[in-house]
Amino acid sequence: MPDLTPLDLAGDVRALTAVLVDVESVSGDEKALADAIEAALRPLPHLTVVRDGEAVVARTELGHSERVVVAGHIDTVPLAGNLPSRVQGDLLYGCGTSDMKSGVAVALKLAAGVPRPGRDVTYVFYDCEEIEAARNGLGRLGRTRPELLAGDFAVLMEPTGGEIEGGCQGTLRAEIVTTGKRSHSARSWFGVNAIHRVEPVLARLSAYEAREPVVDGLAYHEGLNAVGIAGGVAGNVIPDECVVTVNYRFAPDRSLDQARDHVREVFEGYEVRFTDGAPGARPGLTHPVAAAFAKAIGGTPRAKLGWTDVALFSGLGIPAVNYGPGDPNLAHQQGEYVSLEKIVDCERRMLAWLGAPGSDLA
Repeated sequence: MPDLTPLDLAGDVRALTAVLVDVESVSGDEKALADAIEAALRPLPHLTVVRDGEAVVARTELGHSERVVVAGHIDTVPLAGNLPSRVQGDLLYGCGTSDMKSGVAVALKLAAGVPRPGRDVTYVFYDCEEIEAARNGLGRLGRTRPELLAGDFAVLMEPTGGEIEGGCQGTLRAEIVTTGKRSHSARSWFGVNAIHRVEPVLARLSAYEAREPVVDGLAYHEGLNAVGIAGGVAGNVIPDECVVTVNYRFAPDRSLDQARDHVREVFEGYEVRFTDGAPGARPGLTHPVAAAFAKAIGGTPRAKLGWTDVALFSGLGIPAVNYGPGDPNLAHQQGEYVSLEKIVDCERRMLAWLGAPGSDLA
């Protein structure tokens, strides 16, 4: 790959976003972008920079009593003919514009442009968020270098449309199994059709009333849904097993174990096999540092209806929120875009929050 143009962290955040977008960084292939970020941050005298795989961590060491973490993933989903980036009016189109290179651009501008923030800051730019959790760069840091993520509060620059989204929902997947007895389809009365026995499972899902709990002042909306069904042996065989895969999105007032217990209760009488799961994260907006963030950003915080890496921070005992300029509804789309105005506004609000010593927002 040819040498990349150095990142201009002193320039306009909109132009920086476009440059970041044009550096391909599909999950597992982030090295070029990680190299460019490291090269831009390492010369800055107010930052201590650590490279871990394709993750780059930059920290101020000013001795403040509080430390906050600003984090963003640098990988994208696979390209869909949507590079290079292009500008049309107020919109910047391209892979990763919304999710989440516009947020990464804001974080880079803060890292370079606020040498003496009112609180110490750790900036984390990490890899492999868009693929399996085992490869997630933030998770890797949490397991192997947790001291690099230590802080009182964290902001994950996920796309939120410029609004604070607190915490996140948990998620789990489970297989609900119906069983029968195999037989030749020409003599079906000698068997028991497992697929036919699925109807009561689907009826329970259709009748399910999802909770809408309020957690730390934010309203969440749960969901329990079938996302797959599999059964059948051959075109002339009565099947002896059918599996309905369900996905449960649960509010962060339930632990992963409590969520599993709830699914078992809903499908009492059936074999339930859990295939994966991740806990949610409470909003944490009652923490003083989080309250200062909400004051500086403005608007009315809302619940994050989905799972994000704020759950990894929560697992480390760090309250965290999602906040970024991108639109979450556009993430992963071929026509993905971000509003240039929202990028500028996000930078302005984050600057107001970090402030300078003596600022009423610092």
